[in-house]
Amino acid sequence: MHIHILGICGTFMGSLAVLARELGHKVTGSDQGVYPPMSTQLEAQGIELMEGYRPENLKPAPDLVLIGNAMSRGNPEVEAVLNRNLDYMSGPEWLAREVLKDRWVLAVAGTHGKTTTTSMLLWILEQSGFEAGYLVGGVPKDFPVSARLGNSDFFVIEADEYDSAFFDKRSKFVHYRPHTCVLNNLEFDHADIFDNVEAIERQFHHLVRTVPSKGTIIRPAVDHHLDQALEMGCWSPVQTTAIGSEAAAPDWRAELLADDGSSFMLIHHEQPVATVNWAMTGLHNVRNALSAIAAARHVGVTPDHAVSALNRFGGVKRRMELLADVNGIRVYDDFAHHPTAIATTLDGLRNQVGDELIIALVEPRSNTMQQGVHRERLLASADLADRVIWANTGKAEWLTSLMAEYRGSGGDPDRHQSDDTIDGLIRRVLAEVSEPCHVVIMSNGGFGGIHQRLVARLEENNGHGR
Repeated sequence: MHIHILGICGTFMGSLAVLARELGHKVTGSDQGVYPPMSTQLEAQGIELMEGYRPENLKPAPDLVLIGNAMSRGNPEVEAVLNRNLDYMSGPEWLAREVLKDRWVLAVAGTHGKTTTTSMLLWILEQSGFEAGYLVGGVPKDFPVSARLGNSDFFVIEADEYDSAFFDKRSKFVHYRPHTCVLNNLEFDHADIFDNVEAIERQFHHLVRTVPSKGTIIRPAVDHHLDQALEMGCWSPVQTTAIGSEAAAPDWRAELLADDGSSFMLIHHEQPVATVNWAMTGLHNVRNALSAIAAARHVGVTPDHAVSALNRFGGVKRRMELLADVNGIRVYDDFAHHPTAIATTLDGLRNQVGDELIIALVEPRSNTMQQGVHRERLLASADLADRVIWANTGKAEWLTSLMAEYRGSGGDPDRHQSDDTIDGLIRRVLAEVSEPCHVVIMSNGGFGGIHQRLVARLEENNGHGR
């Protein structure tokens, strides 16, 4: 069968392409603005990529078209699919029918940490000999690709609350029907499809409705919005996680042995189990680890084996990924797409590096951020950085006015800066760097290739910004 995918370089649709190829299908796809790591992965799999959306991409006519949720009416290729009466469906529906049916699905949902927690869980199962299938919305460092069918009854999936397609407005995760369901957290996001946080709570409740009574739900003990979702009805056992003394008698608890989260004691039902000493930092990653350990226990992996695996966990690309160290100037790539993600990432780094200079270079790129929904929280989310440079390449009026308000209120103009060109952003970073320091580039997109360009300029200057 020839399957053509619209939006193939998105993390989800690209992973579907890998699975379809593994099933033996001919796979092609089109996208706008192709960039690594997904484009590189797809090309390595022998999948033909077409730049741009054009009706001629559908010749010869494919047997099935999978339409990504970024596609909308008016897109030339979408219109051609409808006008030619080609067979089409959403990616989540195809995945549920062709891959997940009759398998034990372990799903990881939540506003933050889905990709990392999914990768942790997958790594634990891999080290325990499960050979599970998986789909991760990123590229795990410990695995060669972002998806595979696997050789067991188990399938680990990152479960996104974003809608399925322009013709199916249900959240993707409603299609997956997990037996093991991790709910990492719940905050307002995706303002382009959700009117308020209550609408997201309703979708999470729909996910909860699909978990069987013999399944398990794993969640943090303290999360008001998850409380609201579960209070609408829950028919499955629930296990809770917590750090320190933030909750009374959780099922799984972490006792920090290092402030940056690089070492902690795992406690199960108030009994110490094992010590995690790993390469990850940040309390958000400690929470992710607790969820992954609990989920793995549900399918038979003992907590001590899970801890042993996490001590060798390599992380995920674009999650505080160290790109370069140029004479003590360390440049990181991070996927932060929300004020909470910015704050937790910087908290982990600050606890790790102490008083060393941190420069955050942030592109508010997600649909929610672009609309200025998190405007009031944005500057405060980066408080733990010494310098913050905001990318305003789209010349958003709300960001321009936010910076003007900050300066007008007497804010330090050196602490928060903005620029509307990639070259300008690079110049501002170079003017601020010193040795040692840490430059964190935060974006959920390609950011105009700024990562490589900045590193190249630092190397040209032998690490000295000026």
